[in-house]
Amino acid sequence: MTDVPTALVPATRAALAGLPVDVAPRLLGGVLRTTVDGETVAVRLTEVEAYHGQGTGDLPDPGSHARMGRTARNATMWGEPGHLYVYLSHGIHSCVNVVCGPDGTAGGILLRAGEVIEGTDAAARRRASARSPRDFARGPGRFGSAVGLRHPVHDGIDAVTGAEQAGAVARLELPRHPVEAIASGPRVGVAGIAGTEAFPWRFWIAGDPTVSPFRWGRGATEVKATRPTVLK
Repeated sequence: MTDVPTALVPATRAALAGLPVDVAPRLLGGVLRTTVDGETVAVRLTEVEAYHGQGTGDLPDPGSHARMGRTARNATMWGEPGHLYVYLSHGIHSCVNVVCGPDGTAGGILLRAGEVIEGTDAAARRRASARSPRDFARGPGRFGSAVGLRHPVHDGIDAVTGAEQAGAVARLELPRHPVEAIASGPRVGVAGIAGTEAFPWRFWIAGDPTVSPFRWGRGATEVKATRPTVLK
């Protein structure tokens, strides 16, 4: 296992108020701890992806749920930093994002993978099909299952204050000092140019075995990876 800083501090709104692409690497080595129906699971974050909403940052992000503006589905992404945007993928998997970004904009950081460091019994039961402990939270759908957060009842849960929502509590802690061994590259499985080197917005702890495998999104390899036009 790759060595990472062990000193953690509670996440604050201010620490998460930057652009998602800037904040995302700072989450690595941090811990998301959830208590759902009385069972606590803590996951050390090893892989994340940044997503910007409409008007967030200099580059339009065609891979974001909020690329076209506010909708009922992505409303949490437009709220306070530190809440968790929990959405349903492929009608099956609940995926967890940390909301971040400047006030009045939308942004999220998808928690793609991590190492379960507390509550392994609960995680193993929730992830009964996992081949080994490294697979408990290896991939965003598995991550959501392991921590027990479900769409739609836990969408918007506050990981800064730890306020209870639908029988669940979530708290995010960040490393006091940034992880040094960070790699970056295209996001996993994102279609078109949003899944190419034009958006190297996936960040992971280099060499960590819990990081999920990479795959290209539909049409991503067919798109010339030129830098998107900057909107003025």
